[in-house]
Amino acid sequence: MRTLLFASALLILAQQSWADSARAEVLVLGTYHMSNPGQDIFNTQADDVLAPKRQQEIAEVIAVLKKLKPTKVAIEADMWNKRVPQQYSDYLEGKYTLSNNETNQIGFRLAKELGHKSIYPIDADGEFPHQRVVNYAKGSGRSQEFDALMNEVGKMVKAQNEYLATHTILEMLLLLNSDDKVREDVGYYFREAHFSEPGDWAGADLV
Repeated sequence: MRTLLFASALLILAQQSWADSARAEVLVLGTYHMSNPGQDIFNTQADDVLAPKRQQEIAEVIAVLKKLKPTKVAIEADMWNKRVPQQYSDYLEGKYTLSNNETNQIGFRLAKELGHKSIYPIDADGEFPHQRVVNYAKGSGRSQEFDALMNEVGKMVKAQNEYLATHTILEMLLLLNSDDKVREDVGYYFREAHFSEPGDWAGADLV
């Protein structure tokens, strides 16, 4: 079984051979927020993915992912909400128009191209106590350190926005999923987790 997990930043492909069912192969695809939801501290400034040029680029991405022959596609959507599976069923029947969200543009399109009858929402919403970390940093005399970290993240997102403006979607995804980029992103979370102490795990709780 090959599973593709796709979480707005995430898509998972999974594959498993029934001849060797001991272990599934899973690919996690990180993406940017194509629909500009504006829900992060620093946000990607995405242009219109429904424009003809970007649609051609998404078709290129789908062609690449199809080569993996995933048997399941999982997306970042509420796992308890029946709306998303129904939307996918309607899409297969020509009764649903894809939105500009990456779960639709990559997840739905890929699953349909592969002939899948179902798609798998796997997200679970949780708290994002950013202000609590800000308060912890202030109360522990580490505001300057925290502000410097946030400044780094802001510059990183700005650089990504500039890269997206001059590159294809496939090139952007290759960048976001490169070893160096993943290492950088995880490093920011690791550093933020350390804005904590016994009795107040503010940074760790956020991460």
